[in-house]
This record gives sequence, C-alpha cells and structure tokens, in this order.
Amino acid sequence: MSKVTIFRTAESVSPKHPDKLCDQISDAILDAHLREDPFARVAVDVAGGHGTIFVTGEVSSQAVNVDIAAIVKRLAGDVELVERISAQSPEIAQGVDTGGAGDQGIMVGYATNETPELLPLEYVLARKLNQYLYKIWPFDGKTQVTTIDGEVSVVVASFQHAPHDTLKQEIINWVAQEPLAVATSNAITIHANPAGDWDIGGFDADAGLTGRKLAVDNYGPRVPLGGGAFSGKDASKVDRSGAYIARKIAVDYLKARSAKEVFVYLAYAIGYPEPVETTVIIDGVQERVVGYNLTPNGIIETLNLRQPNFEASAQYGHY
Repeated sequence: MSKVTIFRTAESVSPKHPDKLCDQISDAILDAHLREDPFARVAVDVAGGHGTIFVTGEVSSQAVNVDIAAIVKRLAGDVELVERISAQSPEIAQGVDTGGAGDQGIMVGYATNETPELLPLEYVLARKLNQYLYKIWPFDGKTQVTTIDGEVSVVVASFQHAPHDTLKQEIINWVAQEPLAVATSNAITIHANPAGDWDIGGFDADAGLTGRKLAVDNYGPRVPLGGGAFSGKDASKVDRSGAYIARKIAVDYLKARSAKEVFVYLAYAIGYPEPVETTVIIDGVQERVVGYNLTPNGIIETLNLRQPNFEASAQYGHY
C-alpha cells in the first residue's frame, strides 16, 4: 500500500485585523462590566469599517463606569460610534437566573500531543509566525502555513507596511529559528504579500465583525467547530464557557491516558444546567465524560471565569 501524504493548512490574523479589532472591542466591553459587576450578563457584538463602529447587544449589569466610547477610541482610533445596547431579554434571563445555559449549542474541545501547546502543528506555526511578524510590523496582517507530513511546505504572509523583500527574508529567518518549523527540503514556497505591498489596512481597508474568525479562535480547520463565537459573551453563555471547559477536559484526558489526540463534544439546551451530551473520543475510542461539574455555574467556578481577563484572549486565539 502506498504511503498517504497528509496536507494540513491553518491561518492566523494579527490583532490589527478588522475582525480581531471587533473581537477585542467586544471583550474589552465585557471586561469593563466584569470589573464592577462579576455577575454581569453581557452579549456585545461589534461591526466596524471605514470610519464607523457599530456596537450592539444585550447587557444586564450593575456597572456604572463603562465608557464604550473610550474603549472604541483606544482600540480603533477616532471613529464615529453608533451604540445600540439593551437589557437581556427577560425570557432568556428566566432560564439563566436559575443556573441554566444561556443558549443551546454544541462545543468542541481538542488536544493533541504533537506540539508543546497541545494544539495542531499547522495552527501553532501560523500563530507563531504571525506573532513574530507583528513584533516587526504591528499592523494589519495574516499568515498561513501548509505542512506536508509535518514539514513546512508553503508559507503565506501579508502584512501592512511590510516591503516584500524584507517580509520574505523575515519569514526565512523565522523558519530557520523556529524549532517546530521542520523543513528538510529546501523547496519551501513563500508567498510574501502575494497581491503586492500594501499600506491601507485595518478598518480603512475592510470591514470587521465580532466572531468572524472562529477557526482562528479555536484550533484551525482540522478540528470541527461548534459554531458559537466567544468574544463579547460572559461565561453564562456556554458558547464560551462550554468551549473552554471542553478544551480543559481534552487536555486532562490526553495527559491522563498518554493519548495522541482527544476530541470532546458538549451540547446544551437553553435554560437547562446539565449538558445533553458529554462525549470524549480518545485516540478514536468514544466514552462519556465523567468527573466534571458541567453546569454553567460549575464551569465558571472551575475556570474562574468572572475575572475581567478576556480582551487579551481575543488577539491570537483562545487556547
């Protein structure tokens, strides 16, 4: 039987990418509420582009010093702000008030032993390259890495204000010094600013939206997504808290069983505290998850999710 060649590709975007700016604004607003009211209910979405930021959502909070305009200015500069915030629906609140999940949904957790971060190799490489280049050019940018059988094959990077030749050389420098970037062949293909050098980026070049970079926020395209966004949501929303505990469970099982790969699937019904599915798949063998309090309140206590620490998680992925 001939050997199967495995191609894998993942991307990463810089903190100044329009979608990531929207994620950070959403989570900065969440953090501002949690600093004053750890039990605030927050679900804030941001859309932005071309001089205007639109902030909308539902907030039920005792916080009185949340300055959305200041948050937007800090992260997006001098732009027009349109704000439409209302209280959480009382029909949703009646289910959450009793400890139920803030919505229905499916959450996927994952862990693999192929990197120290316990994340997919191609995903880690794309993120590390993005972080490396962002230190040089702290602007809008994207990276993408393709591996073949675990070795780097193709690198794509587009960064604002980065001259092609310099960008290409920095990619070469990064490959040479990054331990995970195994490349036994000299035939690595590099696409540096493949559409040409560019100086107009961020909200000046494109629109952004909270929750539009779900694969970047999770594990890359190799791993299925539950579908729910994280940013701007307090931990009563299982889109966020359920996904976070699913990752912890996957890591715990990976280490306890000395496994190669673990998937975790959780699912919830709105208003009900206990999940309707708790599945763990350890190296292809399926079991039920045991030993965790998987109610929203239990997850919040286990992971200490009432702390205002979410803005930073919106930059380069949540794990």
